Amino acid sequence: MRNLEPRRLMLAVLLAFSLVVAACGDDDAGATGGQIAEEIDLDGVAITVGSKDFTEQLVLGELMVQSFEAARADVTNKVDLGGTVVNREALLSGEIDVYMEYNGTAWTVHLGQEDPSFDPLQLTEDVRALDLAENDIHWVGKSPFNDTYGFATGPELTEENGGPFTMQSMADYLAANPDATLCMESEFPSRPDGLILFEEYTGYEVPDSQVEILDTNIIYNETANGNCDFGEIFTTDGRIPALEMTIVEDPGVMIVYNVSMNVRDDLYQQAPEAFEALADLLFDGLDDETMAELNRRVSVEGEDAADVARDYLVSKGLISG
Repeated sequence: MRNLEPRRLMLAVLLAFSLVVAACGDDDAGATGGQIAEEIDLDGVAITVGSKDFTEQLVLGELMVQSFEAARADVTNKVDLGGTVVNREALLSGEIDVYMEYNGTAWTVHLGQEDPSFDPLQLTEDVRALDLAENDIHWVGKSPFNDTYGFATGPELTEENGGPFTMQSMADYLAANPDATLCMESEFPSRPDGLILFEEYTGYEVPDSQVEILDTNIIYNETANGNCDFGEIFTTDGRIPALEMTIVEDPGVMIVYNVSMNVRDDLYQQAPEAFEALADLLFDGLDDETMAELNRRVSVEGEDAADVARDYLVSKGLISG
């Protein structure tokens, strides 16, 4: 029995050493948990996150959920809550505390205003001031990406043109080619932020003979395959790079749709500097191409929005891998 004692003692020493190493490892992990964990503290703050129910909003919602969790907030995930009206009403009623909204949508739909500024920063400032005054909603940060309406061409027509069309050269092409088609969803020709803006800018009124009304999802494939010369698209849709489509260059014709975090005042006042700092980190570098790629991974590759959001945050060093 005495011969076993040294072995037991050695095992005990090794066990104690391993526990110390593990504890040190945990400390290191906490210290290197990403920029959000290091710089932003929302410990003890309860936040319910919502989002709309399409690809881009799912990604944005998950980006917020994981960012708030990294900042040690107590997060309730209600991503994929529903459409625009559902999320807005949930925010106003307190069912959710935050979701991402588009400045163009807020100005025309939620706030009932006309003649929005075409300057992204100015429009966001206009929305920010009015929504806070009327509804106690803070517009925090502003995305570089602008998910607005636009037009695109397939690879073949783009190559024939020698590169991207502009709005004016698109109008000139339609005027010179009576058999050319412009494919749009049903409401786009009648929307105040739709086809009329293109027509007013270019001076070309698209005749019914050149209009083909299709389901939104079909437009992308038909345009990429050349069955539509031009197709109405959303500029950060992931199918644009996946199908090698080219966006018609817009000099500022279409209304802008940048996003901001919409935060209820009662939540915002608990940690205003933290919310502003987190939004700055989250939106930094989130431009049109980046957002389109994140959308592509979900809508085209079938990846889960939460996984795509996590990969992005890790790649930026905002959370730990």
